[in-house]
Amino acid sequence: MIIPVTSKPRTSKANKTGTWRSGKKPHFIQKECIACRLCVMVCPEGCISGDKRCTYIADFKYCKGCGNCAAVCPVADIEMVKEEWWRETIS
Repeated sequence: MIIPVTSKPRTSKANKTGTWRSGKKPHFIQKECIACRLCVMVCPEGCISGDKRCTYIADFKYCKGCGNCAAVCPVADIEMVKEEWWRETIS
């Protein structure tokens, strides 16, 4: 039996899947960052961007809250914080 595939890997850029995050999102503290770019490399959706000045951010339209970025940060400069939907819908 053949089942048609309706979704492909890394499709959140087209589908904006960030609306169903895990309940947490990454907060980039940006105090101890060493610009290793590990967070960028492990993000399954490719939604983290930044530069050598340690100003990394996640695009929350696509972030799923998986926590991979925080888990690989060698200096613990990324923390997963509770999602506060009500603040985002008001502003």
